[in-house]
Amino acid sequence: MSEEIHEAENLIPESTAEPLLSPRNGVPELVTSNEGLAAVIAELKAGSGPIAIDAERASGYKYSQRAYLIQIFRRGGGLHLIDPIAANSPDLWRELSDSFPTEEWIIHASTQDLPCLNELGLYPKILFDTELGARIAGCPRVGLGPLAESLLNLSLAKEHSAVDWSKRPLNPEWLIYAALDVDVLIDLRDKVYDLLVDAKKLKWAEEDFAQILRNHAPGSVKTPRKDPWRRTSGMHKIRDRRVLAIIRALWFARDEYASKIDIAPGRVFNDEALVATALAKPTNLDDMRRILTKRSRLQNLPLTDWFEEIRKALALPVDELPELRTPSTSLPPPKLWKDRNPLGYARLSHARAAVIARATELNMPAENLISPDALRKLVWHNPPADTDLEVYARDSLIESAARPWQAAELAPLLVLPLQAREPLPTPEPAEGATPEE
Repeated sequence: MSEEIHEAENLIPESTAEPLLSPRNGVPELVTSNEGLAAVIAELKAGSGPIAIDAERASGYKYSQRAYLIQIFRRGGGLHLIDPIAANSPDLWRELSDSFPTEEWIIHASTQDLPCLNELGLYPKILFDTELGARIAGCPRVGLGPLAESLLNLSLAKEHSAVDWSKRPLNPEWLIYAALDVDVLIDLRDKVYDLLVDAKKLKWAEEDFAQILRNHAPGSVKTPRKDPWRRTSGMHKIRDRRVLAIIRALWFARDEYASKIDIAPGRVFNDEALVATALAKPTNLDDMRRILTKRSRLQNLPLTDWFEEIRKALALPVDELPELRTPSTSLPPPKLWKDRNPLGYARLSHARAAVIARATELNMPAENLISPDALRKLVWHNPPADTDLEVYARDSLIESAARPWQAAELAPLLVLPLQAREPLPTPEPAEGATPEE
């Protein structure tokens, strides 16, 4: 090891956090029956204060995003680990959801867990997201482990974060890891709450939390992604429309099969195999089999059905082939604005600078102050003549789903950028630096 590496290591302070290797009141027995779930609800009702909840999914292993373990903690109501595959009564999960309508539900990175919690019938009425709250408060590292270390001086074991939670029986060591996530969550919430109050940002965080719940309310409709197959890894290099047609056909065939057997699509075969197959344009089943079977861990793949999809793609008329680039109703990438919309580019450069400056003053990430998409929509069009630019900016941001606090913070600061006619000068790249695309 070089002297430079030794010196760098010596500059990293050793953590003084206390390792938390097991929940402070012990690891509870895993609940695997509806009778056990009913008992959990009764215990939670006997407690007081907010509900800390977490879920473990099998992302990367299963097609679905269902929960395979639910962890719940309430002061005075105990810490509970529930197997929702075994304890699966919809009525009991709805009862749990409805039992605490006036209590705060604490979730870390709630947008990740709310879909699978909603699938069980759990719809919090009041939310506190410790990850988002920490971002707004200005914490530099907002993962659960780093936050516990910086705010609680506790070190959490995180070595089981990517395991296959669908496996049964669940490994006892995994359960310890999972229990720790909620064991500290209420304490962590209290620390983040205090930081938000001290920074006078609590109302901002509460507006964001409320918006998340609206986005995941019962009956809310999620807009499906257009042409999801275009996100295939490596496809951006393809310049042959016939190859694109095969990629599209195979992507949907793989997705349908993965959904049917509940396996992550990448475990059926990965994107590299998908693109390699499309580039080969196989004209017989054996050619396709040679490419795909060596890249899949599964047996008895429906290769005949998939080859039929490839055959159809190869036979498509030219006017039915997918375009190399899909015409988009959204705005072009900012790197193209300078030529396509010079005034919009000028406004964008000044608006970005204003947002970054204000975010720095507020000690928070710029994307939490305003979404890049909302800012681009505001500055793309020329503002109407003889209009109040502050009101125009505020209304435009609100229309783009900005929260009232975000619009109030930024609208006054965007008046001058909306009048910009020339972009801010771009710094010359350092010698040897790779130019941006």
